[in-house]
Amino acid sequence: MASHRRPKPASRTRVTVLTATAAAAVALSSQAAQAAPAKESIKDAKAKVDALYSQAEVATEQYDAANEKLGTLQKEASNLQDQVARQQEKLNSLRDGIGVIAASQYRSGGIDPSLQLFLSSNPDSYLDQATSLDQISSLQAGALTQLQDAKRTLDQERAEATAKLAEVQTTHTELTKKKNETKQKLAKAQTVLNGLTEAQREQMAEDNAAAANRASSQVDLGNAKASSATAEAAYKAAVGKLDHPYGYGDEGPTYYDCSGLMQYAYAQAGVSIPRTSEEQANAGTRIYSASQLEVGDLVIFYGDYHHVGMYAGHGQVIHAPRTGENVKYEAMSDMPFQFGVRIG
Repeated sequence: MASHRRPKPASRTRVTVLTATAAAAVALSSQAAQAAPAKESIKDAKAKVDALYSQAEVATEQYDAANEKLGTLQKEASNLQDQVARQQEKLNSLRDGIGVIAASQYRSGGIDPSLQLFLSSNPDSYLDQATSLDQISSLQAGALTQLQDAKRTLDQERAEATAKLAEVQTTHTELTKKKNETKQKLAKAQTVLNGLTEAQREQMAEDNAAAANRASSQVDLGNAKASSATAEAAYKAAVGKLDHPYGYGDEGPTYYDCSGLMQYAYAQAGVSIPRTSEEQANAGTRIYSASQLEVGDLVIFYGDYHHVGMYAGHGQVIHAPRTGENVKYEAMSDMPFQFGVRIG
């Protein structure tokens, strides 16, 4: 007859070891999953990168605006400082003249009370007091009035110069902030790209190159006409920069951002337009229908006007797209069109 003995139960020590081993295996499996997360898809990575590049372009246009403002403020501050220096020279000359009068009166036996005020330890208060003295001669009165006016002008110009210099400093701080913001966005975009596998990065590069080749082969500018001789000259200048690389905050001669390219092109046509895309949106007559655009018109994209191109005909623009790309033709339909701007 077969034996039906129950199996000997595992010892407490063996159970403990097995339990610990299983727990460790689970923990290691969990850590491995966390250490090597699933790679992001090319589609998701591209969406993130595109968004970051768009944010970087917004910061770039704000950087351009701050940079332009800084240049203007620096010139204004310099002019004010020159005015202060000239006014100080005038004030010194007037004081020297009154000093001559005082010396002459001293040699003749006395100094006019008004001049005593001028020579007192508190010269800033003598002007108002001097005008109330009846003993003052008409010549002295005229000299003191000029001196008083000169000092008031000097005080005002000094205050204006001080305020302007403070504004220069504030704008310089804003400029640095926007420059750093742009760098941070571009660095984040690069981090996303670095997170892809080598095969994914190669595939993304191939996709971008294929898209660029398709866009280039499909460009049909036909016989579109420019709105004016100036617009035609600006357009030709922009075409001359095809394949030049994008550079944030740049306006040539090698690198260009979107608004820098537009400003350069119109400068070659003899027309000065503002530096940023937001300012360029107000630089001429707005055209809200894409069908009414003509070659050379500026084309504003996105609701905050942070991107601009130039109409090339048949639904195409020539523009400086973003970091990592070159000046090229692209279909307007690839971006959210807002309106065109006709210069002149």
